Amino acid sequence: MATLLGSEFSSSGRKRRNCNSNIVTKLTSSKITGKGFNRGTQLPGGLLQERDKPAKWHGIPDLLQKLHESSHPNSDLSHAHSYLKSLSSQLSVEAMSFVTEDRKTAQESTFPNTYTFDLFGGVDLLVEILMRPTLTMQKKKPKMNDELVKDCLSVLYNCCICTEGVTKSLAARDDFVLFLFTLMTNKKTFLQTATLIEDILGVKKEMIQLEGIPNLSGLVQSFDQQQLANFCRILSVTISEPDIGNDDKHTLLAKNAQQKRNACPSRAEVNQVTLLNIPGFIERLCKLATRKVSEATGANFLQELEDWYTWLDNALVLDALMQMATEEAEQSSTESSDESPLATSPLRHRLPQSMKTVHEIMYKVEVLYVLCVLLMGRQRNQVHKMLADFRLIPGLNNLFDKLIWRKYTASNHVVHGQNENLRVLKFSCFCADYLLLNNQELNELSAISMKANIPEVEALVNTDRSLVCDGKKGLLTRLLTVMKREPPDSSFRFWQARAVESFLRGATSYADQMFLLKRGLLEHILLCIIDSGCTSRDVLQSYFDLLGELMKFNIDAFKRFNKYVNTPEKFQAFLTQINSSLVDSNMLVRCIVLSLDRFESQTEDVKVMEVLSECCLLSYVARVENRLSFLFRLINIINVQTLTQENVSCLNTSLVILMLARRKAKLPFYLNALREKEHMEKYPGCLLNNFHNLLRFWQRHYLNKDKDSTCLENSSCIPFSYWKETVSVLLGSDRTSRCAIVSYIDEPFIDLDRDLLED
Repeated sequence: MATLLGSEFSSSGRKRRNCNSNIVTKLTSSKITGKGFNRGTQLPGGLLQERDKPAKWHGIPDLLQKLHESSHPNSDLSHAHSYLKSLSSQLSVEAMSFVTEDRKTAQESTFPNTYTFDLFGGVDLLVEILMRPTLTMQKKKPKMNDELVKDCLSVLYNCCICTEGVTKSLAARDDFVLFLFTLMTNKKTFLQTATLIEDILGVKKEMIQLEGIPNLSGLVQSFDQQQLANFCRILSVTISEPDIGNDDKHTLLAKNAQQKRNACPSRAEVNQVTLLNIPGFIERLCKLATRKVSEATGANFLQELEDWYTWLDNALVLDALMQMATEEAEQSSTESSDESPLATSPLRHRLPQSMKTVHEIMYKVEVLYVLCVLLMGRQRNQVHKMLADFRLIPGLNNLFDKLIWRKYTASNHVVHGQNENLRVLKFSCFCADYLLLNNQELNELSAISMKANIPEVEALVNTDRSLVCDGKKGLLTRLLTVMKREPPDSSFRFWQARAVESFLRGATSYADQMFLLKRGLLEHILLCIIDSGCTSRDVLQSYFDLLGELMKFNIDAFKRFNKYVNTPEKFQAFLTQINSSLVDSNMLVRCIVLSLDRFESQTEDVKVMEVLSECCLLSYVARVENRLSFLFRLINIINVQTLTQENVSCLNTSLVILMLARRKAKLPFYLNALREKEHMEKYPGCLLNNFHNLLRFWQRHYLNKDKDSTCLENSSCIPFSYWKETVSVLLGSDRTSRCAIVSYIDEPFIDLDRDLLED
């Protein structure tokens, strides 16, 4: 066969090229169809050698044949390893080119050696070699050389990043994926294994179930802190819900339908429970997240730090360097599982201090992400208690100035560990309670309550003071400080504002508001909205929401507002920002409407009456035509098909306006105003039909037994029963009722039969 092929294809260059093309075509076809030969080892060696130079295969098919022949069961794998090293040297050059050139799209022409290696069955062969010990019938499994395993894993990873489709084909092999986890028990092959697993799980169609990993608990408990941090990169893929786009942009209609279809817990939720059941897991993560870092400072250090951030974004070498340091350290000393052997490593002392700091920061980023996801899950209460008990918040507070936000004042150059910063901010959003303060600040809250002659909130009274922040400032106060330094459109402002808002969210606490007002937060927010030139909608929305929580029912806050917004020009600029996007500002509008309603009932309070008469904002909202204008637009900018988690607040704000009108027996007036607005715009029935459909959706959405409605009650101080009752009244079918929407729609324009809520 080889002779025939050789004579047939030696007569002309054209035929040689045809032969090369035929081999490639048949190999490619067999990969797709599963028919015919599927790897180069099935082809005659003479043919491969003859075609190697014209096809520019660089001897890879021939080396693969030799690797295959020398890696049979019970063979001496030292020869196989030498062939693999020869292959690895060719492929690693392409892999390094890939990671240092902005991760180009993998193409055959860009990485020909890796493509050829995969085409001729190299990937499948390495998987066979790695898994061969698991296939033996012997009781004592043969042990492969660690260096051979490391090189197999490294070559597979190089193929994954350089050749399209390799990662997906490996991800489709559940047996291989689970097998990889068993290799993580060996510290010498851990890093290569973790890197490959992370890449594979990132493209796997179905999320892996952690409970299927053999002895997962023992595996995790065997990790030292460095390994555990790396393992968190893998865990982040297994506990996060699949990314189907921006959560806020997905319609509630679609989400509700999906929840009906998927009544059982998702794989991500099951995996979260699996992790929480591992003894000591959360405690070790807390220790790792709060472990001290270098005290180094100065201009050179800070510049080096930023350079490392920039460079390491495109290179996968840091862990390898640190592993070299670890291995060197292990030759001279043995450390406990919770201490990093890097501390005494000679190589570690030769590495730049900035690199060591970046290494520690990267670990903390991965750990904090896992904790954030767990805090958002169904077991959030359990996780929150565990994080409090293990003093995570005080630990992060102690690291704040040293690591999380650092500013070199001489050049005014701010250096951010950006991922670390965002993780801390997002973590603060989900862990916002009195643990963010220190003992002195808690005493300040008590003093504010005493001075105002109001009882302390229950959560403050029940706070375990042994778990709060140490030092002169708590984490919340530090966040306020850095928030004021950020540039106007900085994305950090969004998360900073969200973190502070989370502290205020829920049942309104006068003491909490005054604590923040005394630190100039209201003036800072107004500066950002009116005077800073901020154009970021996300930042403005977060500031509007925060301002609403800060001012709600607080007469002192409205007095401060009026003092800052002290000219018609400033007030007009403020209104322009509010009116430019009600989706962003409607929570603030709701706060003002609710506050005005309460203040109007406190006519015996001289201070309240004084502010009511002087505050331009309260006077503006007190005018019924302005409240109606807000109501018209809130209803008009949403419909059932476009409702999302982001804009559903517009529906609830419109309901608040109508509930307060109903309390004062003015609901018919408002409904009639909506009818007149329709006719004026020459769209009779448009607004009211839309509002009717929105309220029908509201009933299905908020009256669902799994839906937590306490947030609506806490944010408005209106009992949820009154919310439900008002919606029922508005949806009444009696056309003679002056409080039913249907009675304000002329019969020819009634369009209430279409059920937009069906799946």
